[in-house]
Amino acid sequence: MAAAKHKRNPGIPLDMGWVRDTKVNLSATQRRAATLATRRSVKKNWQAAWLLRAITMIDLTTLAGDDTPGKVTRLCAKARQPLRQDIIDALDVSELRLTVGAVCVYHQRVKDALAALSGAGIPVAAVSTGFPAGLSPFPQRIEEIHQSVEAGAAEIDIVISREHVLRGDWQALYDEVCEMRRACGDAHIKTILATGELGPLWHVAQASKVCMMAGADFIKTSTGKEPVNATLEVGLTMVREIRAYQTMTGYQVGFKPAGGIRSAKDALNWLILIKEELGDDWLNNRLFRFGASGLLTDIERQLSHHVSGRYAAAHHMPMA
Repeated sequence: MAAAKHKRNPGIPLDMGWVRDTKVNLSATQRRAATLATRRSVKKNWQAAWLLRAITMIDLTTLAGDDTPGKVTRLCAKARQPLRQDIIDALDVSELRLTVGAVCVYHQRVKDALAALSGAGIPVAAVSTGFPAGLSPFPQRIEEIHQSVEAGAAEIDIVISREHVLRGDWQALYDEVCEMRRACGDAHIKTILATGELGPLWHVAQASKVCMMAGADFIKTSTGKEPVNATLEVGLTMVREIRAYQTMTGYQVGFKPAGGIRSAKDALNWLILIKEELGDDWLNNRLFRFGASGLLTDIERQLSHHVSGRYAAAHHMPMA
């Protein structure tokens, strides 16, 4: 089916046959993921260009108990200008007007982020639905979505009920995500699978399918709070389901790895995975995001080294 480019995934009826037919070759997946860093070598100016692109795909995130209006305001200043001016000048990229893809915060900080980002064109994403465990009463979780949307969040990162996956109750998962999608309205919904808590990779593949059929705009690996977060094996499994869904329906669904992505090298590996598995259509912040807080600092250090030949200390690239 021809791709419905730039059209939001509306979801489709739950196809239990497609879910039950799910198979994942674990050893082949592990081998493929292990070769990503060796299949391509991105160096010098090409590496700098890839890292600049990676910046535009970051959901710059703070999800901590000590988040304050001041901390969010400082983070948003970094979102507006993610690179030091001297690095921008040395790379001669002022005309790109680089910003990150979004700023991701708790509901209580949505209005602070919106105020700090006024006029920047950077969307605010709110985590919702009892993040990170997703164990609060369901009506309360839906109300959280409504409140974040009313506060002005353009994107909602929801967490699924892991028990539906672990028990194989796909109808319950489908119905849950459908209702959350309705509650989001025009705000885009990113469904967090918390893959580190789902067991084997075929569970990840099945959950990915069900969330896309329920109308997810993005499927996301992790909350960042699990013991195991984004891994390339999980990412490979999820993006192949995204590709299969596009083939079946024509709709493109976005992908967001989150948790544990801290180095420029990590970012390059993920971008290589996306390019090889999904193609250039996904190499933009409409369809790919990094959920990260510390990643930007290392990218900035690498770009500083590219232009100066020296590594700067991390405190020379303050995040907030």
